Amino acid sequence: MALEFVDTNILIYAHDGGAGAKHAKAVDLLTRLVEVDNCAISTQVLVEFFAAATKKLGMSGQEAENILGDMAGWPLHRPDHADIMAAARLQRRHKISWWDALIVQSAGALACTTLWTEDISAGHRYGSLTARNPFV
Repeated sequence: MALEFVDTNILIYAHDGGAGAKHAKAVDLLTRLVEVDNCAISTQVLVEFFAAATKKLGMSGQEAENILGDMAGWPLHRPDHADIMAAARLQRRHKISWWDALIVQSAGALACTTLWTEDISAGHRYGSLTARNPFV
């Protein structure tokens, strides 16, 4: 079974009880992915989650750190120089934001077939990777 990459915004909604329907959908998605041991992330996602959780969600550093610890067993992409160069090409070719290009590159490097995000148009394909929005 191919891995599914989880973008930062999905993790934030899953931990934001005030996000209404988006919270419920993000929790359902993550629960499914964790149950089948099918979720993947990158160092970028971990860093962005910690920053947003402590700033936007008002979590303590310890709370956010505990959540990061829960993801310790997930496949993790650590971008290197070649990945950064490939992301720059993706950004130019597809006219997406730099940060989205780096996420797409990380998901592709892990051979994921699905990228769960609300930041890229649902259905957009990058080779064998398809962006999907769980909120639509």
